[in-house]
Amino acid sequence: MDLLRTLLFLPGNNPGMLQNGGVFGSDAVILDLEDAVSPQEKDAARYLIGYALRHINYRKSKRVVRINPLDCGGADDIAAMVPCGPDALMLPKIDTAEELRQIIELIERAEQPGQTPVRVIPLLETPQSIIHAYDIACAHPRVWAISFGAEDYTAALGAIRSRSGEEILSARTAVVNAAAAAGIDSIDTPFTDAQDDDGLLQDSLLARGLGFKGKLAINPRQVDTIHQAFSPTSADIHWAKRVVHALDEAKVLGSGVIALDGKMVDAPIVLRAERTLKLAAYLNLQQEDMA
Repeated sequence: MDLLRTLLFLPGNNPGMLQNGGVFGSDAVILDLEDAVSPQEKDAARYLIGYALRHINYRKSKRVVRINPLDCGGADDIAAMVPCGPDALMLPKIDTAEELRQIIELIERAEQPGQTPVRVIPLLETPQSIIHAYDIACAHPRVWAISFGAEDYTAALGAIRSRSGEEILSARTAVVNAAAAAGIDSIDTPFTDAQDDDGLLQDSLLARGLGFKGKLAINPRQVDTIHQAFSPTSADIHWAKRVVHALDEAKVLGSGVIALDGKMVDAPIVLRAERTLKLAAYLNLQQEDMA
């Protein structure tokens, strides 16, 4: 499975973090050229990340590079990073589908002959991007997922960020709905207090409940908590097995109606149950949960 439960930011100007990024167990690492790197260090960071992409084993973690906006050196980032073979580029402050397609054209021109196409993860962090979320999500086959960035978004609104996140609920649901309509994953905004483990867990569970498939992480210590929130529980697995069993019984009986606990089970419920069991098997959860 192509999981993106956790995407961990690693500063592109920190050789130690880049070297050790594979040990943290995140589904993806984001080698960051944007916010984590000051303007005078951009060239050095490109060199470090290029070396990391070519020589460092990140184990099971996908390798994503967050570039700068085009007007802040993004074209240079693309030219330097794409030939190094990242799995994807994270594109900040994407407001429209047309802007996204222009960037993808630059990526295509930078790729080497025979290179695996580099996918993209647009980062939606402005009011305009939320309005155009669906158009962005389905703008190009290279769009792997869309991700929400709440800090810049709330700053643009003039809203006050809170631990509970009421001020970003409508934007979150817009991103989730756009991704689902386009048939791709949605990735939630980071929880910025790296010391608040309970707050991170509650925020991650809320994001999963809204439909997000993963969450950005700003600190390695957040990875396990986010994985916990976005992985099936024993109760989830038990429910999914009962749904699939009800489906199998209906097939044996030749019935077109599937029922569980007196309630009708339709196709989306079956797909959700099957995905839960597939994810549980992929994650090698405890055998008693899978029995």
